[in-house]
Amino acid sequence: MDQERINTFLDHFVTDLASTEAAGSIALGHRLGLYRALAKGPATPEEFAERTHCHPRYLTEWLRGQAAGGYAEYDAATGRFSLAEEQAFCLADPNGPDLAAAFRFALGMLRAEPRIAEAFRTGEGVAWHEHDDEVFVGVDAFFRPNYEAELVPNWIPALDGADAKLSAGARVADVGCGLGSSSILLAQAYPRTEVLGSDCHRESIALARRRAAEAGVAGRVTFQVATAQTFEGADFDLVAMFDCLHDMGDPLGAARRVREALAADGTWLLVEPLASDRIEENFHPVGRLYYSGSTFLCVPNALSQQGGYALGAQAGEAAVREVVTEAGFTRFRRAAQTPFNAVYEIRP
Repeated sequence: MDQERINTFLDHFVTDLASTEAAGSIALGHRLGLYRALAKGPATPEEFAERTHCHPRYLTEWLRGQAAGGYAEYDAATGRFSLAEEQAFCLADPNGPDLAAAFRFALGMLRAEPRIAEAFRTGEGVAWHEHDDEVFVGVDAFFRPNYEAELVPNWIPALDGADAKLSAGARVADVGCGLGSSSILLAQAYPRTEVLGSDCHRESIALARRRAAEAGVAGRVTFQVATAQTFEGADFDLVAMFDCLHDMGDPLGAARRVREALAADGTWLLVEPLASDRIEENFHPVGRLYYSGSTFLCVPNALSQQGGYALGAQAGEAAVREVVTEAGFTRFRRAAQTPFNAVYEIRP
């Protein structure tokens, strides 16, 4: 064996293990509001305890760990910890990406490890609703900042004629809407447009309705509990699916239902995780992130449903195109992409 390669792998292992253990502390920082408190200014652990009403000994360990991981700054001369402007934007700014929330989703996902281990042996699925509640809120928190940054400014304008239709007043179906963030964004951006959000997870729909009311768009956004194969309505100008087709046991049935529900000149906006058709080209941090999530969430959910598909979060464009074409669509193109997503425009 090559000792240098062993040492390199051990370094890699320690980095992964430290990151895994740090997830709990980052989730605590989000749950307890510690990042937002630290963004108010530098503090020693004792000063931070007064600011947060938490115990100084716990805070001491937490602050030191955050600095060790690059999630906070430390001034040895004063003994104070702080957040740099960039850290504060990513972790504490209400208008920022709220990255710490993603760790709550990751921890919630990992709580299913015993059930996933059993599913590996039996081949049975683990349905979405069987996961910890932190998964549903955390998934929304992870994806929402990307939708806020991209959906209205970039993705809708990338679709032929969609922005004009929505501005004039259109009918939109947001299928697999989860907690309704994408539905609400569309309604806020296009006051003349009506949005129907649907999801098979009853608890998510209940929260989506509350959020729409809080956002003041409940009159133009309605929600229903339904699968992607059974959502109600017809003659939609736009049907949208955000990061959910690959989770379905029957994506072909969903695609056929979208085809039925679209107006003759309607558009299907399909957003999926960015992936290459060549497996080895997905061997990078984002690919690893998606493969891990797919192992615990996407594939188990698909296997819990009828249909025979389990595309997974890194299915790639060719697999998506095959499903869409078999469902009867004749026009398919990649309209946009980000480091995390591929955005497809699909027409009858």
